[in-house]
Amino acid sequence: QVQLVESGGGLVQAGGSLRLSCVASGSIFSINGMGWYRQAPGKQRELVALITSSGSTNYADSVKGRFTISRDNAKNTMFLQMNSLKPEDTAVYYCRAEVTARDPWRYSELWGQGTLVFVSS
Repeated sequence: QVQLVESGGGLVQAGGSLRLSCVASGSIFSINGMGWYRQAPGKQRELVALITSSGSTNYADSVKGRFTISRDNAKNTMFLQMNSLKPEDTAVYYCRAEVTARDPWRYSELWGQGTLVFVSS
C-alpha cells in the first residue's frame, strides 16, 4: 500500500521559516495532483497549496507570497517552503496526493498523518 509521510514541522518564532516534506512510498505507478492542507485548533481543514503533476501551483490567499509548494516527481516527494511565518499559521499540516498504485491497480486520494507547525509570537 502507498503511504504518505510528512516531516519538517516544529516550533518556530514569527518571521521564521520551515520546510515541510511529504514522501510517498509503496507500489506507486504515478502521482497526479498533490497538495498541502492545514487544520488549526477549532477550525476546519483548509487548503494551503496545490501542485499538479506538471508543476502548476495554486495557493490560498493567506499564504500567497510566503509559501512555496514544489515536488520532485522522481522521488515521489512534495515540499512546502514556509517563510515569514505568522502565529496564525499554527496548525497541523497534512499532505494529500492523488495516487495510482499498482499490485493491485488502485487510484485513490491519500492523506498523511500530519505534522505540527507551531509559530510563536
